[in-house]
Amino acid sequence: MKIYFDNAATTALDKEVLDAMLPYMTEHYGNPSSIHSFGRKTRAAIEGARKIVAKTLNVSPSEIFFTSGGTEADNMAIRCSVHDLGIKHAITSKIEHHAVLHTLETLEHDGLIKLSFVNTTPDGHVDLNHLDQLLSENERTLVSLMHANNEIGNLISLEKVGEICAKYDALFHSDTVQTMGHYEIDLQKINVHFITCAAHKFHGPKGVGFLYVNGKIKINPLIYGGSQERNMRGGTENLYGIVGLGKAMEVAMRDLNEHQKHITELKSYFVEQLKESIPGVEFNGSCIDNCLYTVLSVRLPHTDKAEMLLFDLDIKGISASGGSACTSGSDVGSHVLRGIGADVTRPSVRFSFCKYNTKSEVDVAVNALKEIYSVKVPITN
Repeated sequence: MKIYFDNAATTALDKEVLDAMLPYMTEHYGNPSSIHSFGRKTRAAIEGARKIVAKTLNVSPSEIFFTSGGTEADNMAIRCSVHDLGIKHAITSKIEHHAVLHTLETLEHDGLIKLSFVNTTPDGHVDLNHLDQLLSENERTLVSLMHANNEIGNLISLEKVGEICAKYDALFHSDTVQTMGHYEIDLQKINVHFITCAAHKFHGPKGVGFLYVNGKIKINPLIYGGSQERNMRGGTENLYGIVGLGKAMEVAMRDLNEHQKHITELKSYFVEQLKESIPGVEFNGSCIDNCLYTVLSVRLPHTDKAEMLLFDLDIKGISASGGSACTSGSDVGSHVLRGIGADVTRPSVRFSFCKYNTKSEVDVAVNALKEIYSVKVPITN
C-alpha cells in the first residue's frame, strides 16, 4: 500500500484537469501568437483560463500574468519592484520560501537594497507590531511575507499586513503558493500588490503558475523576448499547462467547502492519534489554530533511528518530507525550524494532505511510527 502525505511538495493531477489539457496536447496545438485558426483557438483557451483566475480572485484579467510557477512569479515581483518601482528596502521573515529569501539576499549582496527581518514568535507567527516599527523607520519598502508557511503551515492575515503596508505606502508581495486553490481570496478586500501561484499545489500541472500585479502599479518584464503576456513575459506560452491551471482552479473552488472539511477532519484525527500513540510527540508551529489545514509538522521524540526516519517510512510505503537535520540528511537542516527556534536535534516530519487522503491511511502512518518507536501496536482482526 502506497500512501502519499507530501502534498505540500506537489499534488496528483486531477482527472478532470488532465481531460481538459489533453486536447491541447494533440488536436489544438497552434501557437497562441499565430493569427490563423489554430492560433486563435489556443489564444482563446489561454484567455479563458485567465478569466477563471481573475474571477476567482475578483480582479481584472489584465492583472494576471502566467509564469513557469511560483519561483519565477516571486522573482518577478521582487526584482521588478526593485528595478522599476524605486524600492530600496525590503522586509521579510527568516522562515520564507527560498524563492523569496535567496532573491532578496542576492539583491542585498549586490547593494541594491537594505534587507530587514521581521520577528517571528516561537510558534511561527509574524510579529505585526515589529513589522509596523520596521516600516516606520525606513524609506519606501517592499514587504514580502508568505500567506502560509510551506513547512509548518502558519498563516498570516493578508488583510492586517496589507493595512500596515498601506499606512506607510509600502508595497506588499505575498507568496500564496500553498494557499491558492485552498482558500477564497478576494483581492478587492486586501491591500496587496503582488501574489503568486503554482498550479501543481492544487492538483494542476507542474511548470505553470501566475503572478497577480495590482493594476495601480507598472513594472517591466523580468524575461524579455516576444510580446507574449501583453509584453510582460517573453516566450511561447505553456498552453496546456495554462489550460490545466484554469481547470484546476475551477475544480478547486467548486469543491472547496467539501475538501476543506474533509482535510481539516483528517488532520485533526492525525493529531489526536499521534498524541495518543507516541509519547513525547510535539508539533511545530501553531498546528491547528490559524494554520494551513493541509500541513502538519510533527516533532518526534529523540531516537537513534532519526537519520533513517524518512527512509523507514518510505520502506513502509509512506511518503512524507523532513524538516530538520536529523531527517533531511543535511548538516544545516530546516531554515524554518531554526527560524522559529525549534529543537532541530529532534526529528521533524511534515505530513501534508489532500482531498484523496483517508483516515485509514492515517492509521497506517501512525502504526508505522509506533513500530519505528517500538510502541506496542494492538492486534486487530
